[in-house]
Amino acid sequence: MQTPYLPGKKLFFQRLVSAVFSDYLSQPMEKVVIIGSGPAGWTAALYTARAQLAPLVLTGKQPGGLLTTTSIVENFPGFPEGVDGYELMTRMQKQAERFGAKTSFGVVEAADFSKHPFVLTVDGEKVEAETVIIATGAGHKHLGIPGEHELENKGTTYCATCDGALPMFRNQPLVVVGGGDSACEEAMYLTRFASTVYLIHRRDSLRASKIMIERTLAHKKITPVWDTAVTEVLDVKQDRVTGVKLKNLKTDAESLLDCAGVFIAIGHVPNTEIFKSQITTDTNGFIVPHKGTMTNVPGVFVAGDCADHVYRQAITAAGAGCAAAIDAERFLAAQNQ
Repeated sequence: MQTPYLPGKKLFFQRLVSAVFSDYLSQPMEKVVIIGSGPAGWTAALYTARAQLAPLVLTGKQPGGLLTTTSIVENFPGFPEGVDGYELMTRMQKQAERFGAKTSFGVVEAADFSKHPFVLTVDGEKVEAETVIIATGAGHKHLGIPGEHELENKGTTYCATCDGALPMFRNQPLVVVGGGDSACEEAMYLTRFASTVYLIHRRDSLRASKIMIERTLAHKKITPVWDTAVTEVLDVKQDRVTGVKLKNLKTDAESLLDCAGVFIAIGHVPNTEIFKSQITTDTNGFIVPHKGTMTNVPGVFVAGDCADHVYRQAITAAGAGCAAAIDAERFLAAQNQ
C-alpha cells in the first residue's frame, strides 16, 4: 500500500537533516590530540586533561603500547611488588579518563601538518586539532625465526632492564643476540643475574663503541659467540625457552646451546613512517625534538620512544609525556593571548 503524503513531511525531514548536518559542522576541533597510548601518551593525556584541555587519545593498533606485552614490570616507581604491564597501562588510562581524557580506539592513517588546524585521518574520518602530541613509540626489531614469537614472555624478551631480574632468569645461562651498544649494554646488565651470558653476533667483531667493547669482552661472565646466527628458539613444545639453535655463518655448522632466556637486541624501529615527510627525523627514523618536546612544526610535540633511541624505558617515556603536555598547554595559552 502506498504511504499517503503527509503535509509538512518533506519539510520536516529537510529540517532534521539540516540540523544534524549543522550540528556535525559545529563540532569544535580538538585542542589536543595524542597519537599513541603507551606511558608517554597516557601521561600526556593525564596532564592535559587536568589542565581542562579534554585531550583525545588515539590508541593505535596496540592500545597500551609495547608495555602491554610485558608480563611483569618491576622498575616502574610505586609498585614494590611489580605490576603487570597491561594492568599498569589500564590504570594510566583510567586515571587520565577520570580527569576528562577521551579515548578512541582508532588508527591514524595520515596526518596533514601543513596548515592549521592540523588534520588527521583516523580510520577514514577527519579529525581537526589545534595541537598534536606524537607518542607512537617504537617496535622491537625481530629475528623472524621459529619459536621467537611463540615464546615471547616465556623466555624470549627484548629488554634486559625490563625483564632481566625476573626469577626465571636468575643463575641461569642467558643469550643476548646483537653486536651494537644496545646488545653490549644488555649483556653487561644481565651479568648481575645470569650464571653465563652468551653474546651471539653475526660478525667476528662487535659494532659497539670502543669503551663498550672493552668492558663487554673483559667481563668474565660474558662469552662471545662469533660469526653465528640464531636460527630457532627452543622449545615451543615445553612452552618455555630451553635453548637456541645456532648456525655458524662461515662453516654452516649447526649446534644447540642451552639457555633459559633469549634477549634480542638488534635495534628498534620507531613508529614514525606516516610523519616522515613533514616531521624531522634522524637517519633511523626517530623524531628529532627542538626546544624541549617541540618538533619542527609549531604545535606538534613528541614524547616517548619514537624520539628516544637511548633510554627506551617506561619511566622516561612517562616523563617525556609530562613535558610534552606542559609544552602543548603553554603553546595553546600563548596562541589565545
